Amino acid sequence: MSRIKTPTNQKLLTNVAVVRMKKCGKRFEIACYKNKVLSWREGVEKDIDEVLQSHTVFTNVSKGEVAKKADLIKSFEDIPSGNQTEICKIILAKGDLQVSDKERQAQADATFKDIATIISDKCVNPETKRPYPVTMIEKAMKECHIAVKPNKNSKQQALEVIGKLKETLPIDRAQMRIKVETPVKLINKVKKMLRKLEVNTESEEVEGDDIVKLIILMDPGQYRNIEQLIKDETQGAGSIEVLSLKEVRDDEEKLK
Repeated sequence: MSRIKTPTNQKLLTNVAVVRMKKCGKRFEIACYKNKVLSWREGVEKDIDEVLQSHTVFTNVSKGEVAKKADLIKSFEDIPSGNQTEICKIILAKGDLQVSDKERQAQADATFKDIATIISDKCVNPETKRPYPVTMIEKAMKECHIAVKPNKNSKQQALEVIGKLKETLPIDRAQMRIKVETPVKLINKVKKMLRKLEVNTESEEVEGDDIVKLIILMDPGQYRNIEQLIKDETQGAGSIEVLSLKEVRDDEEKLK
């Protein structure tokens, strides 16, 4: 009985996520594990073996058709000897993820909820200083017709959405409380710079003969600016300490 031979340029894979790229008139595809492509792109997954089902570049994953080495060398001329693992990384980073309509909708729904959860965690009602439940954030997002962007991570989108929600909902980033210590001789200079950043100084207290302690409420996004300001204006003589990451009402538990 004669043996059935499988063509050497075919490799069949199933249950895969396909990432596709067109380059120099050729189509190249790689086979990845489901749910791993976005994790790699966001820097969560760092092990390439956990992402790729095969370190092989295809012209058609579903048919198992492997790309010719000559085409890889010509199309990816910056990659020495057409190294397929390195080419896979390029396709993984820049290619288009092929997903079904059902998978695309599931991903969009999950990202939508992630965005709402991040906003609920980072923001409060400025009047009550209490966080909004996730369900209320989701409802407000729908009313504002917020559309999920598949090529941006949830945190980036959450920061953008906060600004849009302010049009219909009283909402602000939860304030961070910090302590700033600076020599007395520099306090006026430091306070002038802080006023330009529009932070809220809760209290001011002189410690000993030469140190002033300021307790400040601020948007967390300003922390690095203030840290650099204190370092520069006091030439290292001042200090900054985080007292609390979020200023919320103590009698309110966040609803989920």
